[in-house]
Amino acid sequence: MVAFELAVQDTHGLAIAARLGVDRIELCSALPLGGLTPSLAFIEAAVATPGIPPVHVLIRPRPGGFDYEPGEVSLMVRDVRHAVAAGASGVVIGGVRAGRADVELIGGAKQAAGTAEITFHRAFDTLADPAEAIDTLVELAVTRILTSGGAASAGDALPELARLVDTAGGRIEVMAGGGVRPEMVRDLLAAGVAAVHASGKGIVAEKTQVTLGSAAPGGESGRETTDEREVEQLLAALRSQP
Repeated sequence: MVAFELAVQDTHGLAIAARLGVDRIELCSALPLGGLTPSLAFIEAAVATPGIPPVHVLIRPRPGGFDYEPGEVSLMVRDVRHAVAAGASGVVIGGVRAGRADVELIGGAKQAAGTAEITFHRAFDTLADPAEAIDTLVELAVTRILTSGGAASAGDALPELARLVDTAGGRIEVMAGGGVRPEMVRDLLAAGVAAVHASGKGIVAEKTQVTLGSAAPGGESGRETTDEREVEQLLAALRSQP
C-alpha cells in the first residue's frame, strides 16, 4: 500500500496527523521557506504525542541552496544525532556537491542515524544526473528519495517520476512530493511511487502590528498551517485507489 507522509510544522499539524492516522510525518519548521530543522523541544513533543505515526525530522540548517560549507555539514550531522536520540524514526536530509549528491554529508548522517531511516529530500531535483544519484544513494543505504521529478509540482512530471521508479528498481523508495493535491493522487500512484508527500496546508489570516523582518512585514498577512479538510481529502484519494 502506498504510504502518505504529511509535512508538519506546528502542534496543530501534529494533532491532525494523530487524529487522521497518516502513515508518517516529516517534522520541520518554516515550510514557506521550504522547511528548516525544527527545535529539539518540538521533536520531543512530536514523539510524545499519543497516536502519532513515525516521526522523520527534516535536517536543513538554512534556506537557500544545498551546497553546504564544512561547518554546516558538521552542524547537520549533530542535528541528526540529536533528532534520533530524541526518538525520531528517521531523518530527511540532502546536500549537493559539484552537481552530485554530497557523499560526505549523507555518509556522516547515516553513521549518526544508526538504524533510523534516511530520506534524501528534494535536493535530488537539483542533481545533474538523477540515475547516477540513485546508484550513489543506494550505495549509501538511503531508504528513500523525495522528488517532484524535477518540476515545480509532482503532477507536472509524471513521466519522469515513472522513469525514476523504473531506475530505482525496488532498490530505494521513490516518494512523490511538491505541490501535491488530492486530484493528483491517482496519477501519482499510476507512476508507481512508493509514497506520497504533502503539506496539506491552508492559510490563517493575521494582522501584525510591526515589521519583524524582511520576510515578515507588518500589516495584513497570513501564516501557513495544516488544513484538516485538505489532509482528509488527500487520505481519501489515496485510500480509494486499489
